[in-house]
Amino acid sequence: MEFILASSNPHKAEEFSLLFEGKLKVLPAPSSLEVDETGVTFQENAYLKAQSYFKKFKVPTLADDSGLVLEGLPELLGVQSARFAPELPSYTDKCQKLLDIYQEKGIKERGAYFVCVLCFYLSDEEVYFFEGRMKGDIANEISGAHGFGYDPVFIPEGQTVSVANLPEWKNEFSHRARAVKNALSFFKENVDKPHKKL
Repeated sequence: MEFILASSNPHKAEEFSLLFEGKLKVLPAPSSLEVDETGVTFQENAYLKAQSYFKKFKVPTLADDSGLVLEGLPELLGVQSARFAPELPSYTDKCQKLLDIYQEKGIKERGAYFVCVLCFYLSDEEVYFFEGRMKGDIANEISGAHGFGYDPVFIPEGQTVSVANLPEWKNEFSHRARAVKNALSFFKENVDKPHKKL
């Protein structure tokens, strides 16, 4: 099965192809679209992106939406994770601002989890969603040179260092990897008819 990714980023498409281990092929879209992500959930935003790209390019489409949910500050990130502190130039600065907020507000509850929702838009009548989560806690300091986004301040369950210190572990157990595994299991068992190729 072959999908375009609701993104023109070739590196992101390559990452998904590796996660799917060749069982599903993911290609970057021919061009990028401006999609207004007005959803209040990860599922809604993934759907909006997948639907927009499907309508434009008329081929099966994969979209994802992901973010970090903070149990002690549930209103802060979530579906707005990528848009947090837009005045700051880098995620290192965003991570530091997040840690500063915890300290300034004296928040003791540091539980958190990453969410990834995949939307496979095969046709207007055939749309599938899969979710993966990675649970853990917000660290007290930034650490690690790998990963991106909020990885340097997130310590996953069962680990003692941030995700940014665990690149090989992340490839297998991240929220995105878990969503992919759920999707692979479903398609292997439930979808056996051919779909349109690029």
